[in-house]
Amino acid sequence: MRWTWAAGRGLLALMVVLTGYVAAGASADDRAPDGRGPLTLATGGDLTGYLGPLLAGWNRDRPGERVTLVELPDSSDETYAQMTTDLRAGERSRFDILNIDVNWTSQFAAAGWIRPLPRERFPLDSFLRPVVATATWDGRLYAVPYVTNAGLLLYRADILEKEGLAPPRTWAELENAARTVAPRYGLDGYAGQFLPYEGLTVNAAEAVYSAGGTILGDEGERVTVDSEAAREGIGFLARGVRDGWIPAQALTYKEEESKQSFSDGELLFLRNWPYAYVGASGPGSAVAGKVGAVPMPGPDGPGTSVLGGSNLAVSSHTPHPDTAARLLAHLSGEEVQRLVLTRGSLPPVRADVYEDPALIRRFPYLPTLREAVLAAAPRPKSPRYDQVSLVVQAVVQDALTGRLTPEAAVRRLARELNAISSGS
Repeated sequence: MRWTWAAGRGLLALMVVLTGYVAAGASADDRAPDGRGPLTLATGGDLTGYLGPLLAGWNRDRPGERVTLVELPDSSDETYAQMTTDLRAGERSRFDILNIDVNWTSQFAAAGWIRPLPRERFPLDSFLRPVVATATWDGRLYAVPYVTNAGLLLYRADILEKEGLAPPRTWAELENAARTVAPRYGLDGYAGQFLPYEGLTVNAAEAVYSAGGTILGDEGERVTVDSEAAREGIGFLARGVRDGWIPAQALTYKEEESKQSFSDGELLFLRNWPYAYVGASGPGSAVAGKVGAVPMPGPDGPGTSVLGGSNLAVSSHTPHPDTAARLLAHLSGEEVQRLVLTRGSLPPVRADVYEDPALIRRFPYLPTLREAVLAAAPRPKSPRYDQVSLVVQAVVQDALTGRLTPEAAVRRLARELNAISSGS
């Protein structure tokens, strides 16, 4: 998953200089009794490089609390594997702060790998309301939201204008235009991220949520997917592949492949994160100046996107929890949050950034993204989220390829998710 995350789906980009880095983490001499001292922050691969210079300012002003950045692989699966391996090392862990995909928060918290945080130290009331839910587990705050994301429907504004059509607000409008208008212009109709990986979990969850359903409840203890809404949501996607307005090629798409297809002028509609809007509107895109974006549609009106983004969490074994908390407050402050957008091209979590007229002129999709985030929902919370996601991917892929009917897919999902929930 790209930084789309989730933007999800990739993780946040950070620059890192590893020269002189001590792999064992803070030494005994670094363990200040007041909880202050140097930190190591782990994150996924660097895509923009904006945060390295930003943290250089923190390090210059606080020489006794320097932050060393450790850049893990671009692949979210590899980043997850390296983070969890390190966290399982306990007191031998190298990492003090982890920049984690929002859907890892519940699993890391349930495992005891990250520590609960005092709510009063962070500007939670300044955040877009839904993002805080991605940072909680069992009623407690375990991370601080840093970057958010929500899926948007990108569309060819020039073509819809020629046809006298408004951007689709319902599945029926999307399907009709994808099936009838797109072929007249030599285009495929609609694509998302339908390769079996985290992106497929996101697309499937959005379809189920938009139809009014859920997948899990009670922090993963209750399976709720066996519903008419789930059958309707999965059926909508499966019908698109069967009838051809979702091209078969889309079953191989992750975020970047689908973005490229849209930017090359091959698609009428695309579900993706806001970074794809920026790319399709920029230099080198065949559709620059011809792109619009609206919230994802649903059966009867605007649908529900899945929240992407990243949260900053503190290792349970850090020797410097006070410095860690102050760094998290700094990174979620207004000044840094503006830089998240203007230098990193990533969606910030603070609500006031979305209302700045100057920023809206520079990033015209901000009002649409704000609307999408406010209507969005987290992925299913579970202490076994990695297993949940793998099951969703496998079952939904079978539905999209016609190996299972939507009805059979939902029954199988319920059965396998119940097995995970019960620990069997």
